[in-house]
Amino acid sequence: MTGLPLLLVAHGSRSDAADAVVRSLADAVAAHGPRVEICYVDVRGPKVLDAVIALQDRGADGAVVVPAFLAAGYHVRVDLPAQLAEAGADPARFRTTPAVGPDPLLASAALDRLRAAGYRDGDAVVLGAAGSSDPAAVAQVRVAAGMLSRLVGGPVRVGFAATGDPCAPALVEQLHRAGTRRVAVASWLLAPGVFQNRLLDCGADVVADPLGVHDDVVRAVLARYRAAAAEIERAA
Repeated sequence: MTGLPLLLVAHGSRSDAADAVVRSLADAVAAHGPRVEICYVDVRGPKVLDAVIALQDRGADGAVVVPAFLAAGYHVRVDLPAQLAEAGADPARFRTTPAVGPDPLLASAALDRLRAAGYRDGDAVVLGAAGSSDPAAVAQVRVAAGMLSRLVGGPVRVGFAATGDPCAPALVEQLHRAGTRRVAVASWLLAPGVFQNRLLDCGADVVADPLGVHDDVVRAVLARYRAAAAEIERAA
């Protein structure tokens, strides 16, 4: 395993429960070898700038930056690169991986959570995501729904907890009105919080827990890290 540190970048949340998931994920990834540091693009500290400066002060001249996001919206495509540039991070040495999602491993984790919540074969499946005003991020959520669809062997619709159409409650109501006996919502969220609470209140018969620190989430982070670390070392 490479000695490059892994900078795990989360959005940041006022929810201590959500932050605990990020920290537990970092610990689970670190158990496989890499030194993991956490930072945030918003709400909490340390911010990306602080984390990069701290790494450099400790002698690190590079790191693998892994965005702990399930789609590459504004924060991943614009905000994170700007904050790295502000910190003076050389893009060749502080290499940013694609966001953790969408990824087949995460789709597998979503199905596992769905089954644990009581999903039955034949249930109508909705992938419940936070939502975004960024069309690219919305498109990636639909890619994730396609991945889950292949696993369940049937259609998976997307419903949003915040920004986006259709909203999860309206979609669930529509499915029930159409005669669907049971609707199961797979959570396309990393951690509990406001968005997960909205999914819980959407009227579905089954609502899965967030992905959290599922083994497949850990594997997805490690895969991003190892691929980027190998690229950095080859370039060096």
